[in-house]
Amino acid sequence: MLFLLYVIVSCIFLFDKNPYQHHVYMTSAGALAANVYELSNSVTSYFNLRDINEELQIQNARLEAELIAMREQLNNYGEMHYGDTMSVPKPLMGCDFIISHVVNNSVHHPKNYITIDKGRRDSIRPEMGVVDQNGVVGIVNLVSDNYARVISVLNSNFSLSCKVKGNDAFGSLVWDGKRYDEALLKELPRHSEYHEGDTIVTSGFSSVFPEGILVGTVIGKEKDVDVNFYTLRIKLLTDFTTLSTVRVISNSNIEEIRTLEASTKPYE
Repeated sequence: MLFLLYVIVSCIFLFDKNPYQHHVYMTSAGALAANVYELSNSVTSYFNLRDINEELQIQNARLEAELIAMREQLNNYGEMHYGDTMSVPKPLMGCDFIISHVVNNSVHHPKNYITIDKGRRDSIRPEMGVVDQNGVVGIVNLVSDNYARVISVLNSNFSLSCKVKGNDAFGSLVWDGKRYDEALLKELPRHSEYHEGDTIVTSGFSSVFPEGILVGTVIGKEKDVDVNFYTLRIKLLTDFTTLSTVRVISNSNIEEIRTLEASTKPYE
């Protein structure tokens, strides 16, 4: 300990009284401090990734809500300008988004589910659509006070009306259980044309998902089992193995739509 004390005192005299040694000391100390600051910044940035990702999700949700509202305005303008014979009325969605985090997820079972950390207290209800920054994730089916269970797209019971972007013909998106990054789009009319790379989006024929939400891209056609319809294999845009932050679609008009549909009587 006495030796170390002498070394420290000697270094103080050496670096303090000699300009050259003082310059070397300051340069080395500055480089060491810079490395320490860089390491500290990297660690801090890593732990801030979740907050940054959530902020991006909030911004995406706002932009997506604005896009849906603009699409509704364009549809309404088309109906007023051209009349009902030139456009198909779309239901007003009145959509908003609730940011949530995934706490449990599976991809390797025939029926996969996702658990999120928002529930009844956060206005989550069954049959609400769930998306992430890439596309469709699933539909809420069970809700507790603080959590909700989502039927994943990777579930044999899941089915969603989708279409090829730019084409009004629609079919049913289902999962065949083969790969966690692929699904099938069935019952597409044979008279329509489809090509590899075409974008698949939600059709809007549902109170769960508005029209135009991304789903995936066409990567091929399955062997024909019906002479009147196509079945396309779809590459899903959502990576279900890395799900973290998701958005639950809140439709303020959904109860009105369901009440209307439930009260509609069949033609006699």
